[in-house]
Amino acid sequence: MSIAVDTNPAESSSKAPKSICVLGSTGSVGTSTLDLVARDPGRFQIDALTANSNVDLLAKQARDFGARFAVVANPDKYQDLKDALAGSGVEAAAGADALNEAADRDSEFVMGAIVGAAGLQPTLTAAKRGACVALANKECLVSAGTVFLEAVKNAGATLLPVDSEHNAIFQVLETENHEAVEKIILTASGGPFRTWQKSRMEVATPAQAVAHPNWSMGAKISVDSATLMNKGLEVIEAYYLFGVEPNQLEVIVHPQSVIHSMVAYTDGSVLAQLGSPDMRIPIAHTMAWPERMATPSPRLDLAEVAQLTFEAPDLERFPALRLALAALQTGGAAPTLLNAANEVGVAAFLGEEVGFLDIAAIVEETMSRALSQGLDAAPANLEDVLMLDQAGRVIASELVAIRRT
Repeated sequence: MSIAVDTNPAESSSKAPKSICVLGSTGSVGTSTLDLVARDPGRFQIDALTANSNVDLLAKQARDFGARFAVVANPDKYQDLKDALAGSGVEAAAGADALNEAADRDSEFVMGAIVGAAGLQPTLTAAKRGACVALANKECLVSAGTVFLEAVKNAGATLLPVDSEHNAIFQVLETENHEAVEKIILTASGGPFRTWQKSRMEVATPAQAVAHPNWSMGAKISVDSATLMNKGLEVIEAYYLFGVEPNQLEVIVHPQSVIHSMVAYTDGSVLAQLGSPDMRIPIAHTMAWPERMATPSPRLDLAEVAQLTFEAPDLERFPALRLALAALQTGGAAPTLLNAANEVGVAAFLGEEVGFLDIAAIVEETMSRALSQGLDAAPANLEDVLMLDQAGRVIASELVAIRRT
């Protein structure tokens, strides 16, 4: 076994501020990253910020943090961004090419926080130039695991996991004893529907699905947490990050979200990372790595928590997790198609075009149809990934239209 994450510490941070690019600065992870920068401004310098379409917040962030470059992915918003930044000295740009330009600048640290497959190309661009990439976009590895890791290796880039589960594993994984790893255990809160029956989930609303009991996240990730697809995607990501076999990855539901993940060793030891459910903790770990930095996150009071409980995931009520685990076992094109179909299904649910239980059904049917069309080969390059992603989206969109009518 081998670990894909580069765990060779770089030189300790000098007195010069670390230059940072935040891909997806207006989302949950992006705003948390900037919150930490604001609390230690002498340690960091913002070089570039990007957003999908939230021009007002992006412009405010760029002005407040003295960014040099700001990009809105939606080209129709370019003039709005340019007007909002007039007189600030911040260069404005828009579109997919500009996202890649932001990632390709000379910032030392890139926070890859664009949600979904849209984040793949710019995050890959940062990796290809050898940057230190903090990966909050799990779809990069789910859709393009081998392609992405080859780029990291070839460029000598550093890849640090931001998801609380993977960051927890990164902290407790003894790389010098990697052969002694028995299994990696990813914890799941269970989401807002953990105790719901399928009949109740059938009529669940988007508002109910995004109301996560523990974490503050964006709408798409919150829905993924409600279906448990988020945990399935994280299992696939862990497979690529930590160099273990699929049968060494396990999911356990832990409603308190205090233990963020665990590593079990062959001697019977189980090492866990604990903390409050605040994304600023793993974000700060990557920003300061290999050092640590202070955060304002609530301190864990175990006496107040009092109880930590665990239960096995219910794959019948939450078939999305079953589908993700099957996609990992199948390999080839399956994870890429899984992710594409899920993004379409979640978007349709949030748009009230399909029901909550339709999301997993759309994913399953998309993968079945794609296989029947001969779409089973593993992607060998970015072009293959994008082709499979588009093919999966076309099939899934057709299935959404059928359910909508």
